[in-house]
Amino acid sequence: MVEELAQADEAIAACVDAAAWALPEHDLIAALDAAHRLQQRLAAVTLTLVRELDGRGTARAQGASNTAVWLRERLRLTIPAARRLVDLAAALDTGNPGVRQALADGHISLDQARVITDTVTTVQNAAGPEAADKAVSVLVDWAGQFDPSQLRKLGTRILDHVAPDVADAAAQAALEAEAARAARDRHLTLSEQTDGRLRLTGILDAETAGLLRAAIDPLSAPAGPDDTRSPGQRRHDALADVCRLSLRTGELPEHGGDAAQIVVTTTYDALARQLDTGTLDTGLQLTPDTVRRLACDAAILPTGLGSTGQPLDVGRQRRLISGPLRRALVLRDRGCAFPGCDRPPRWCHAHHIHHWTDGGTTSLANAVLLCGHHHRHLHHSDWTVRLGGDGHPEFIPPAWLDPEQIPRRNHYHRRT
Repeated sequence: MVEELAQADEAIAACVDAAAWALPEHDLIAALDAAHRLQQRLAAVTLTLVRELDGRGTARAQGASNTAVWLRERLRLTIPAARRLVDLAAALDTGNPGVRQALADGHISLDQARVITDTVTTVQNAAGPEAADKAVSVLVDWAGQFDPSQLRKLGTRILDHVAPDVADAAAQAALEAEAARAARDRHLTLSEQTDGRLRLTGILDAETAGLLRAAIDPLSAPAGPDDTRSPGQRRHDALADVCRLSLRTGELPEHGGDAAQIVVTTTYDALARQLDTGTLDTGLQLTPDTVRRLACDAAILPTGLGSTGQPLDVGRQRRLISGPLRRALVLRDRGCAFPGCDRPPRWCHAHHIHHWTDGGTTSLANAVLLCGHHHRHLHHSDWTVRLGGDGHPEFIPPAWLDPEQIPRRNHYHRRT
């Protein structure tokens, strides 16, 4: 397979720089159709490989918490896109050979395959395998005429075509299946922008959407006739108010041993003179005015810093890494330090590099932030961790994974 894919890669590479402008229109359209068909066939191959890797447990063996996270690191995918690949690969492998074949033949797209798989699963649960096979045939035929969104709408009444005797009784089952898909697809993604802002994207299920609207709608109304904010700006400010109110309740669970809170790092001189920015524990930058405003209602905890910005004096030694020492660790590692992990600081444990029970000290030079999965993985695998010459953690992979055992670092938390 590797050799055949390499040959296909060479053939496609030859087309990249071909003079498309020289093709007559009918050849241009034919080339587009052929490229699209190849894309779908390659998608079928990709799904087969993903399913096999997932079944073998390759991701966990190499230190990732699951296959989707491993694909994100390996193929530079987003987590939602990687999860959709893993889910579809499993669905096609366990009961939808007709859909897989249609994709492999280039008759349907990857998005259409997802819609057909979801719909056929509902049909099989309601009317059995025979009706499901009929549904595959009907939906694949419809896929030649309709895009994924239209195909999903048509699929809601597919039982009228393949099993009319149970169509009405299955309507409720279809509704429940749609609710289950909504629960499966729910997500919220927080993406840091290069200018310090945060982009929110996601899909909320119906209940959560109702909760969000109930919480922010009363706060989103114009403050008066002189309120010049746009509706989007008012919703933004309303969400900020809801977060502030939630933090003030004191009822949120602890994160990393501390109460839920905003942590801002700055220098005392800069704070007093209003000269410098502050840094959140997430890595985002705040303006001097914002830092001053937050400091009006905050506890200020001193931490000594060396010339390179490395925390030095962070409190007395003890077994647990908490309080000022943990805050210094967050300032250095900014999240789980294991290569490829994007877990934020508040989801992480503080790990002694040289175990405390073996005589290791409780100090910044002997600590690293790790999420729960990678904390367990480090204790039960051949990976090792150490601090590099610049005082930041680096991980040595086992020889079976990398014979040269080249140290690896996490690049997801870089503040550049």
